[in-house]
Amino acid sequence: MNFDFPALLVGATFFTGLVWLMDALFLAPSRRRKAAALVQAGTAEDAEPVIKALKESTWVEYCKSFFPVILAVLLLRSFLVEPFRIPSGSMMPTLLVGDFILVNKFAYGIRLPVLNRKVVEIDKPERGDVVVFRYPKNPSVDYIKRVVGLPGDKIGYYNKILYINDEPAGQMPAGVYIGKGSGVSMSGASERREQLGDVQHDILVMPRTPGLEGEYVVGEDEYFVMGDNRDNSNDSRYWGTVPEANLVGKAFRVWMNWDGANGGVDWDRLGMEIN
Repeated sequence: MNFDFPALLVGATFFTGLVWLMDALFLAPSRRRKAAALVQAGTAEDAEPVIKALKESTWVEYCKSFFPVILAVLLLRSFLVEPFRIPSGSMMPTLLVGDFILVNKFAYGIRLPVLNRKVVEIDKPERGDVVVFRYPKNPSVDYIKRVVGLPGDKIGYYNKILYINDEPAGQMPAGVYIGKGSGVSMSGASERREQLGDVQHDILVMPRTPGLEGEYVVGEDEYFVMGDNRDNSNDSRYWGTVPEANLVGKAFRVWMNWDGANGGVDWDRLGMEIN
């Protein structure tokens, strides 16, 4: 069962906001008129009836209290920054299982929540960006990968080497990877430093593990994405490109890591920049 949190958040904001508005326009004035009538009737000597007349109902009080909080969360999460948790090792060694990351929601334009309609154009993804997007085969699921191919590019992948428009992406050996916690199974993989334009990042490959190879052409308003853990990633090589409309935002920082298999919090990863 998929939980549509954005829709729930919008619904809660609308409901509590409607109650707040109804109270401001109708319920509160009615309470004040009742209290004034009690005062004019000479019951002011006993303040309790007046206080009771002015008191709002419990559900109105709760709605008025929660409305500004829910509205703030909606605005922050929809237009500025949204947190995500990394559930798999497909982006190792850049992102580890249990990383909690922050995603810039306005990097690629401002979209309306739930409707996902872009209302403000800001920028386009660049090669090397780590992006969160809605999985094209099931848009209710969020994926995170690295952009390697831009609209119009020809992407090739052969012998663990990425080719962009027939030019190999630069790679340098960076040693043997030593995994920890939930990523210990990747210990022994070859760690390599790859250059994508101005972005330099590390990838993992298993030289003796056969992988899917081939060439792909990226369509208009589409992006070719791959995981940094090249032999353990379900990405564009298997299901195709990511439409621009599926983009959620750009990952930019790890704010916490919790991996039970690694003893809990990994303090060294707190605040780490994602590149």
